[in-house]
Amino acid sequence: MDQLAPLGPVYQAGTLSGNPLAMAAGIAALEMLEETLPYARLDALGKQMSAALAGACRAKGLDAQVPQTGSMFCLFFTPTPVRDYAGALTSDAKLFARFFHACLKAGVYLPPSAYETAFISTAHEGPAIDRACEAMASILQGL
Repeated sequence: MDQLAPLGPVYQAGTLSGNPLAMAAGIAALEMLEETLPYARLDALGKQMSAALAGACRAKGLDAQVPQTGSMFCLFFTPTPVRDYAGALTSDAKLFARFFHACLKAGVYLPPSAYETAFISTAHEGPAIDRACEAMASILQGL
């Protein structure tokens, strides 16, 4: 710890770093996750989102990759499987931007960058996921 400022040369800061309320909230969240074990449900919802996006892209004839693991998924407009940053750069970022802005107008909030991942949380239940899938499929058909 002597290496950290103000004693040492390494500056470390964060909005909630070491804040007792943030620490208590983090511990409570971890305890809830341990009790409720939401991971299988989150994975199923992630698969639902991924399948809906991939299916809508196929139906429209768009080359797309929709990698998904657990509650995380991405949409890359490229025929090439995306396994790294170089693969992600083959994606059509301008098409993603059009998709993103149309989703935003429809109330589906995705990360704005073509190179970021989207996350589903335990707050997202079936009806919300269904609505998001329907909206994104409709948007993809309009691209």
